[in-house]
Amino acid sequence: MALQIQGISDKQPDRSEQKRGPAIKAAFDAEGNPTRAAMGFAKGLGIEASELITINTDKGDYVGYEQVIHGQATTELLAAIFQTALDNLPIAKRMRSGASRNEFVRPVQWAVLMQDSTIIDATIQGHQTGTQTRGHRFHSPNYHEIAHANDYEELLGGLKVVADFDKRQMLIKNQVKALADEVNADAIVPQDLLDEVTALVDFPIALRASFEPRFLQVPQEALISTMQADQKYFCLTDKAGKLQPYFIFITNIESKDPNQIIEGNEKVVRPRLADAEFFFLQDQKQPLFALTESLKTRVFQDKLGTIWEKSERIAKLAAFIAALMQQQGQQIDIDETVRAGILSKADLASSLVGEYPELQGIAGTYYARLNNEPEAVAASLEEQYLPKFSGDVLPQTPIGICLALADRLDTLVGIFAIDQAPTGSKDPFSLRRSAIGILRILIEKQLPINLVALVEQAIKGYSDAEGSKIEKMGDTFTQVMAFLNSRYRAMYTEQGVSVDTIQAVQAINPHMPLDFDQRIRAVQAFSELSQASMLADSNKRVANILAKSEVSVADNVDESLLSEPAEQSLYASVLQAQTAVKPLLKQADYTQVLQTLASLDEPLTQFFDNVMVNSEDAALKNNRLALLKQVRALFLTVADISELQL
Repeated sequence: MALQIQGISDKQPDRSEQKRGPAIKAAFDAEGNPTRAAMGFAKGLGIEASELITINTDKGDYVGYEQVIHGQATTELLAAIFQTALDNLPIAKRMRSGASRNEFVRPVQWAVLMQDSTIIDATIQGHQTGTQTRGHRFHSPNYHEIAHANDYEELLGGLKVVADFDKRQMLIKNQVKALADEVNADAIVPQDLLDEVTALVDFPIALRASFEPRFLQVPQEALISTMQADQKYFCLTDKAGKLQPYFIFITNIESKDPNQIIEGNEKVVRPRLADAEFFFLQDQKQPLFALTESLKTRVFQDKLGTIWEKSERIAKLAAFIAALMQQQGQQIDIDETVRAGILSKADLASSLVGEYPELQGIAGTYYARLNNEPEAVAASLEEQYLPKFSGDVLPQTPIGICLALADRLDTLVGIFAIDQAPTGSKDPFSLRRSAIGILRILIEKQLPINLVALVEQAIKGYSDAEGSKIEKMGDTFTQVMAFLNSRYRAMYTEQGVSVDTIQAVQAINPHMPLDFDQRIRAVQAFSELSQASMLADSNKRVANILAKSEVSVADNVDESLLSEPAEQSLYASVLQAQTAVKPLLKQADYTQVLQTLASLDEPLTQFFDNVMVNSEDAALKNNRLALLKQVRALFLTVADISELQL
């Protein structure tokens, strides 16, 4: 572990510290002489009473003293700072070496602490600091003198240690790419794995090895998983993404005979690939559907039944969603959707998923294809788990979309029904991620489906001939809807949408995520208009006036009572706007609706400048309130723009 600091100060800056003593009245007597209280305060500071000053505060005047504290030298502080940092490292299990009482993740062999060319005398991890370091433990294990702190990296480079993490990582990336290019392949290099491998070596040397092509009959995800997780290998694929019988590994030594290292790694990986092959072949001894039998005894959640029961609920809910998509003109087979739902969790009982849990869904897709299930069914088994994380891809097939929605909705409703909703940072069932996944699918796949219908149907899924597993259906519905609606804020703020824009749309509580998104985009566009700020303020004013009204405000305006030119002009503009936005609302063209309503800016301003709403004439007052109510209603067809902070 090495740290180099440039441009550090020689010492801490001096600082002033004010000490406050007794009140002036108590510090001096009538003749102005210091009392025992003042003298005791001064003595405690090691000064004379004559050196005391007066400190003025809101609560009165006090005696005090301005003390200058001189900063410590950096060399005096560093050892303690570094030792504290080492002590606070998140090491799960520390160890002691030999008779030493110092604990660390591994035995510490030496410590260097230098300022330029001078040693900083200290003890770190039980070792006296010096100016000697060692190189690579095989290529250059002897001690070497560091003449100057700036020489450290160059010196280590000559001793077969690449000290800089970023440079070491770049060496690995370049070597891996070169070896992959030699066989016309692409390397799979996940950043987490690359970081881990970079931290495992001092002097990276990349080598390419191979395995028997017969293993390629096994799902490549299983092979990649075991090679990455267990062996820290970089797998190779062709340009189409199909796994090739090669892998690249990073060794920490420049061997005179690299073939021995290559053969050793090939020997080690063979049993792991053979295990994956065994599980894959073992699972094929029975059809995928037969695996569902064991799901009848596997518990999904103690109060919510078995995984088989969950599969049945997913099938019913997915069929309901498929019917809605059919009504919207999408091509989807409902019988195949039900079949996919029944098979959706079958691979959880497979040997392959038992060994590689990350292959759930993926294994099911392989087995379904081997069983000659319809391709739409097979593809959906993997897609049901999408998106797996923020920003992940969405399911592409119609049945995959149905399963992904049904699975998440079923879990969401069930967990809320048994009072295990997320609290604080705890979310063991990943309900927040599931909720955002539901919203993303409905929005990005352009599905005009109402959340109310989906949640109600998911709740019905927990009912059977013996009754319902959900005791408080109404409460569950309310809580799930509130939870889904609360996810909009997290989802859109991540996209850079302002909080007030989200609140403006949430104020009117749309139940269709696609519709919610269209309104968000419309309000964003409206916020850029020159009239937006004035209209937002006017809407706030209108909302406040209507809220304070002590009488029920009529829906219709009596044109004969419009006496002022400004209110006549506003009413004419409102009628014109109502006519213009009606077809736009049918098309859900909310952006154009708000741009049309921007024309009310000037009439509204003139109205508030020239018309007294709270007229002493009750009829006039009520008529003007009705006019403002129509203005408010026009804007609320899209969002409550009074929420905007422009």
